[in-house]
Order: sequence, then C-alpha cells, then structure tokens
Amino acid sequence: MSLDGIDLWQPAVQISLDLPTLEEALPMAEVAMEAGVDWLEVGTPLILGEGVRAVRELRQRYPSVPIVADLKTMDGGYLEAEMMAQAGATFVVVMAVSHPATVRAVVDAGVRYRIGVMGDILAAQDRAVAARNLEQAGVDVIIAHLGFDERHANPGSPLDFLGDIVNSVKIPVQAVGGLTLDDLPQLPGLGAPLVVVGAPLVIDNHAFSPASERSQLRRILADVVCAVKDRSK
Repeated sequence: MSLDGIDLWQPAVQISLDLPTLEEALPMAEVAMEAGVDWLEVGTPLILGEGVRAVRELRQRYPSVPIVADLKTMDGGYLEAEMMAQAGATFVVVMAVSHPATVRAVVDAGVRYRIGVMGDILAAQDRAVAARNLEQAGVDVIIAHLGFDERHANPGSPLDFLGDIVNSVKIPVQAVGGLTLDDLPQLPGLGAPLVVVGAPLVIDNHAFSPASERSQLRRILADVVCAVKDRSK
C-alpha cells in the first residue's frame, strides 16, 4: 500500500511531538530529523496549543517530510481534515469510537485532498471489530493505541492485543502507548511497520530535552532508527 509515493508497509520511525508549544516542539523536531527519523507527528497537545500553525510551521521547515496531525477527531470530520490538509498535513487521525458518519467524512476529505487517514481504536470496546470497521470505511492505517490514562489505571501495553489487530485487517498497523525503546524494534516483525517514539522522552527516569541533552537525545533516536530498520530486514 502506498500514499503518494509513501510505502506504508516500509518500516518508518515517527516522533510524536506531544509538547504544548512550538518553542518546545521545534528543537525536538530538529534533533529527530538529524537522527534520521522519517515522520513528524503534530501531537494532540501541540494542536491544542498552537492549532494549524504548528502544521504550517513544520511543513515550511520540512517540505518533504510526512506530517501526521493527531486530531483524534470525534465530530466535524470533513472540516477538521480539510483544515489540516490545507495546512500541509500528510495524515490525519479519526477515532474509531466516533460516529461512522464522522469516519466516512474524514475519509472523504482524505480522498478529496489526497491525504492519508489513520483510524485510532483507543477506548473501543472490541478492538478487533473497531479495526475492521475502520478498514471497511476506507482508512489507510490502524492505530493500536493504549491511552495514557487507560494504561495508568490498568497497566498494559499495545503488545497485549497487537496480534489480534494485525490479524483482523489487511492494512498497516501502528502501535502506540506504553512501549519501551526495547519494544520498538520488534514492531515491524509483528506487523506494525510504522513505529512511534514519544516525545518528550523519559528514559531511565531521566527527562531528555533538546536544549540540555541534544547530543544524547540525537544518539538515542538514531539508535532507535537503526534498530527498527535493521530488525525489519
């Protein structure tokens, strides 16, 4: 499967810029690009804090890099996807638990504006059914997502249910939430080739920021990129 030249089955590393301001997110994006990360995600906190400006700024700085706008759309699907597409997003995210009409609206906007649609199964009662419904609606990627609040209330990992999702659909899957750096290289071999690294990063109880730990953060991200792509061969 490909989207305007992007092979969605080819392992790729995406960094999630889950930071509330561009002042914080842009240095992280710069380090990620230096480390060989493939995709940039405008995380939900950054969209809330900066809006479409965040997508426009990243698109201006990185004209050829795929950009994921993590809208977590629940309603007003066409307009939200349209706004992000016009700002330069490559992908938008719609929630499986939204109304089917919302999913269809986001997919319709994706077709109209030639952008990809990711369907997030966060909070779905039956994850496999939700994934199949998203696939039938025309989304391009399934996000097997264990949410921040959910995993703190009930510790777990997307690895607990990833196999069920991969076996339920024929489109690429992305696993998100509660994964360690050691987990990430395994994902392409488990059927989830689009690998996400969260940012800000907390590793061994040490918080990394590009302002204070730029070289170390670059090395960590570069190691992830190499491990993911080497392991997938």
